[in-house]
Amino acid sequence: MNQLKWSAVLLLLALSVRETFTQRIIGGQEVERYSIKYQASIQYNRDHYCGATLIRPQWVVSAAHCWRPAQLIQVVLSEHSLVEEEGFEQVINISKIFVHYSYNYKTFNNDIMLIKLSEPAKLNAYVQPAPLPEEDTPALQGYTPCTVSGWGVTRIYSYYLSPVLRAVDVQTIPYCHYYYYWRITDNMMCAGSRFGGKDSCQGDSGGPLICNGNLEGIVSWGISCANPYFPGVYTQVRMYVRWMDWIINNDNPNN
Repeated sequence: MNQLKWSAVLLLLALSVRETFTQRIIGGQEVERYSIKYQASIQYNRDHYCGATLIRPQWVVSAAHCWRPAQLIQVVLSEHSLVEEEGFEQVINISKIFVHYSYNYKTFNNDIMLIKLSEPAKLNAYVQPAPLPEEDTPALQGYTPCTVSGWGVTRIYSYYLSPVLRAVDVQTIPYCHYYYYWRITDNMMCAGSRFGGKDSCQGDSGGPLICNGNLEGIVSWGISCANPYFPGVYTQVRMYVRWMDWIINNDNPNN
């Protein structure tokens, strides 16, 4: 319980705008243990505060607003419960963090960062990277089924994380700018439910939105949670595949 209380404190510190919150799983359910093999947890002093996604054995991607100094945080793979050690966790230090050069902390545009792990993850039955969309991957259509996962709060206005990994099925919401007007850029996408009740929430920030088997979104921001008038806003991953490939391919493998 103390661990969850510390996580609640970290979440409160992460709130950056009065009504615009870093994102959050409402309306979902606990997943089968280790079934979401690409899911990562970013932790400070072994307290979860943001999600991430494994995309290569030594690389994870998350939201830029989840940045903390590399020496203070760790990435945990094969995590299911935040309150008990299950014996399959891979706790890995961080070598480097690459925040997108055009990230705007006021508007959340380009809300993406790459994290290089200090050593490659051990790929096994519980840990596997998520596929990225390729150049010829068809564009997502409106109301495409997707799944978002994380340890975020499960009730609106709560600051207590879910003790176990949860997921919820959502849909891409077209015409995102109708909900948020000028706040939406071409680098963002919306997902949720037309009727509300399903969304990411506080503590899910940086986590994966999977559509058609690919990592298409990163939990970024929104107004409230599970509100039919304000769907969740995600960083649109396909806009950054070349940027990620360039960094990974040009990185010095010796540090």
